[in-house]
Amino acid sequence: MVGFGFDVHRLAANERLVLGGVEIQSDVGTVAHSDGDVVLHALVDALLGSLALGDIGEHFPDSDPSWKGASSTVFVEHALNMVTNQGFRVVNVDATIVLEQPKLAPYKNQMRKHIAAICSLPVKRVSIKATTSEHLGFVGRGEGVQAWVICEVQPQ
Repeated sequence: MVGFGFDVHRLAANERLVLGGVEIQSDVGTVAHSDGDVVLHALVDALLGSLALGDIGEHFPDSDPSWKGASSTVFVEHALNMVTNQGFRVVNVDATIVLEQPKLAPYKNQMRKHIAAICSLPVKRVSIKATTSEHLGFVGRGEGVQAWVICEVQPQ
C-alpha cells in the first residue's frame, strides 16, 4: 500500500529551519506551531494516508498548545505506531523538498539517516531529493518551503 503526503510552511527571519529532522543553517526558518519540519509532516501524512488513518491535523491539531514547538519526530513515531498496530511496516520513503535557499546537498544524508532510524529502515530505502522552483511562485521568492513524500507499507 502506498501513502502520499504534502506540506508547506511560510519562511521568516529569526525562525529555525528543520528539515527531515535535521537543523539547517539558514537566515530564515519555518513559521509553525511545532518545529515546522515540512518533510516529517509530509511523511506523517504519507504514513497515515497509506492505511486511511486520517491526517496530521486530526492527530496533532495546531490549536492544541501541547504541540507548541514540538519535534516532528514525535509525530512520525505516533504515525508509525499506528501503522504497526494495523499489522504493517514501512518499506521505503521517498521525499522531495522544494526550497530556493539554502542549498540542501550538505544535509541530505543526515536527513536520510534520521528518517531511516525512525522508520527502522536501511538508509538505502530512504530517498531525499532537493530542488528549487526556478524562482517561480512563493517558494521561488523565498517565502516558503514545500515537501512531498511517498511511502510504501506492507503487511508484517
